[in-house]
Amino acid sequence: MKPRTRARSLALQVLYEVDVAKHAPADIYKLRLEEMPLSDDLSDFARQIIFGVLPLTHTLDEYIAKYAPEWPLDQIAAIDRNILRMALWEFAVYHDTPIKVAINEAVELAKQYGSDSAPRFINGVLGALAEHQHEIQQAFQKL
Repeated sequence: MKPRTRARSLALQVLYEVDVAKHAPADIYKLRLEEMPLSDDLSDFARQIIFGVLPLTHTLDEYIAKYAPEWPLDQIAAIDRNILRMALWEFAVYHDTPIKVAINEAVELAKQYGSDSAPRFINGVLGALAEHQHEIQQAFQKL
C-alpha cells in the first residue's frame, strides 16, 4: 500500500469508528497510530483528513445527497459514506489533492474495505460530485 494510501486508510478507520460507535476521534486516532505507525508527515496528513472531515460532516453529506439523490445517505454503508466524505473533503476543501487522485484513492479504499459493488458505487458518486467541483468548492469557501 502506498504511503499516503496508508494514511487515508488510518483516517478512514477513525472516521468509521466515530460514525458508527461515536468514540472520541482523538483517542481512536492515537490507538490506530499505535497499531499502524506512520511517519510524522503521514500521521499529520491523516490527522488533517480526520479533523477536516469531522466538523464538515453534515455539509459534506448534504452535497453527497444533492448530487447522488438516488442513494439516500442513510442507505449507504457506513464505510462507503466515510470514503465519500474523505474524497469530497480532499478535492473540495483541502485542495492539495487533484480530483482524479482523490477519486482513485477512494476507489482503492472501497476495494479494500467495501463490498464487491463499493468501488463502482464510490466511483459513480464521486464522478457526479466531480462534475460540480467548482460549485462545491465555492460553497465551502463561503463557510
